[in-house]
Amino acid sequence: MSCGNPHETDCSEVLEHLYEYLDNEMSDDACAKFKQHFDECHPCLEKYGLEQAVKKLVKRCCGHDDVPTDLRSKVLTRIELIRAGEVAPVPEPADGGSAPTGSPTV
Repeated sequence: MSCGNPHETDCSEVLEHLYEYLDNEMSDDACAKFKQHFDECHPCLEKYGLEQAVKKLVKRCCGHDDVPTDLRSKVLTRIELIRAGEVAPVPEPADGGSAPTGSPTV
């Protein structure tokens, strides 16, 4: 993704490290670069806002203390496979409804 405008920090780099930024896992210098990018780039700022909202919702609804270790491991493995392009993400339902019921495959 790119907004088409030149930035000191490229949009793809910002989006690749977005969760590190959200989780405060970056140096102060890197955080400052990302903040500057969000000030200049509306599409990345929107993506940041969306991911921040999702993160807050998950924390509020699920808590992080009760997540079984095996589930966490499966989810992290799935994320890495999707990032590596080895597995396609689960598509959204075409009718806009909820996902099928039953045991999800992670």
